[in-house]
Amino acid sequence: MNDNVFYRNIRKEYPIVDRGEGIYLYDIHGKRYIDACSGSAVANLGHAHKKVVQAMSEQAKRIAFAHLSRWTSRPLQRLADMVASLAPGSLNKLYLVSGGSEATESALKMARQYYLERDGRSSKYKVISRWISFHGNTIGALSMTGDVRRKKYGPLLLNFPKVAPAYCYRCFFKREPENCGLECAYDLERVIKLEGPETIAAFIAEPVVGAAAGALVPPPDYFKVIREICDRYDILFIADEVMTGFGRTGTMFAVEQFGVVPDIICVAKGMSAGYIPLGGLIVKDEIYEVFKHGSGVFVHGHTYGGNPLAAAVAVAVIEVLLEEKLVENSRVMGEYLLEQLKENLSKFSIVGDIRGRGLMLGVELVADKATKRPFDPKLNMAERVTLKLMEHGVIVYPGTGAADGEAGDHFLLAPPLIITKEQVDELVGLMVKAFAELEKDLVKGL
Repeated sequence: MNDNVFYRNIRKEYPIVDRGEGIYLYDIHGKRYIDACSGSAVANLGHAHKKVVQAMSEQAKRIAFAHLSRWTSRPLQRLADMVASLAPGSLNKLYLVSGGSEATESALKMARQYYLERDGRSSKYKVISRWISFHGNTIGALSMTGDVRRKKYGPLLLNFPKVAPAYCYRCFFKREPENCGLECAYDLERVIKLEGPETIAAFIAEPVVGAAAGALVPPPDYFKVIREICDRYDILFIADEVMTGFGRTGTMFAVEQFGVVPDIICVAKGMSAGYIPLGGLIVKDEIYEVFKHGSGVFVHGHTYGGNPLAAAVAVAVIEVLLEEKLVENSRVMGEYLLEQLKENLSKFSIVGDIRGRGLMLGVELVADKATKRPFDPKLNMAERVTLKLMEHGVIVYPGTGAADGEAGDHFLLAPPLIITKEQVDELVGLMVKAFAELEKDLVKGL
């Protein structure tokens, strides 16, 4: 690139996006692409939704910024009330920040301070997470992350313990679904005992894993075991729904599908659907009351947390979700898309697994289907597939390292929740054409 932007990959050529409309993006040459990953599972309402744009404009004319240390606002109060009405159990209190990494970092600090407020003194400070997970890019969030992105920053990270993931396609315990003993869930108790429960403040997990592995869905009773273990050892359960929250998986929050209520839910992406940076924590009343009757102050904050413009945008987004019944559409269209992907992509030699929930689906790429052998990381297969799909007008979200921390290519499909059956058919048709070309490339030699 010849401009002065410091890109994530400075050796890569990026097309210039010009505009978006519905599920489609257009570059400056007029080529149309299906935004089949909503950017990074963000643009849940698609692009240029008139109601959200209008709400943003109207709020900006009134007041765009007011610091939360001095002011509250009607949009902020309205948003908190809406979220309380939608979240499960007693998850009624909303703490706003500017994005997903800030949300998980805030949860880490809130868990630590919760025990200090409750007990006066506490040795609880560690947060257990899982391998094959992604919780954000701040130092605290990356300390809780269990994938390749943490490697370069190892010396800077907190030494938080990790447990086995719920990865049925590559089970750490060599089980098949029909004889699953939920060892991946019980691994949490093993690590708690090794570390000492008096040192553990929380366990954090994505109900459906997103960027780190491409829509891993745990066994049905996985989170029931997790919830029981957390309760037994007086540990908070944090559900990282930065990617899954607000309808992405076919329910308002993905964790609802597993019949448990976490203590904190981290949210971001879908709450504002990409129209403005926003993240937050949804917190149980019981935690809030401990702070209220303790010091009364959460020693944490960000400049843009709770600003009225972001809150007004989120209110409009949630109103659209409810009015247009997009959570239900996510479930129905997700089931149809998963069915069509399995029917049409499974025949290709490099497609190992197709999985997911709602409109959060993943495709795992393999060099050998029978053995599930991943591609050599040097081939950069996820990126190759992504570029081939882009040639055919489809944008997906690639990832690597899921198989063993180095190898293991996959990509995420997370189209806007407004997608129709006809658009699903269009998407799958374009993907089939792209994969057919990839097969020919493989025969010729990559």
